Amino acid sequence: MLAGPRQPAFARRHQYVHAGGSRYPAQLMADIKEGFYVTDAFGMGVNGVTGDYSQGASGFWIEKGVITYAVSEMTIAGNLKEMFLHMTAASDLVFRYGTNCPTLRVEGMTVAGS
Repeated sequence: MLAGPRQPAFARRHQYVHAGGSRYPAQLMADIKEGFYVTDAFGMGVNGVTGDYSQGASGFWIEKGVITYAVSEMTIAGNLKEMFLHMTAASDLVFRYGTNCPTLRVEGMTVAGS
């Protein structure tokens, strides 16, 4: 974009709006025998060349489709390409902040910790 004398130069931000999936978060968890519901992720952990991803996380442990107890100091790992291919969005997208996201289910990730 060209800036004229009356028009300041500015950078546009790209917006992507997706309504999310058609299932509730509880429905996404219903068939999980054992899994991890991440509520907080921290630290840097993406290799921009290979797509390998590893990050610290905390949240809740899922057993037989039910949240059972809180966990912390866990590590989640995977590959971005595989994560995006195995991602399912829930129908709980609510616009509250500058960046918003529905609950996501990502199958096939590695979870480590105790």
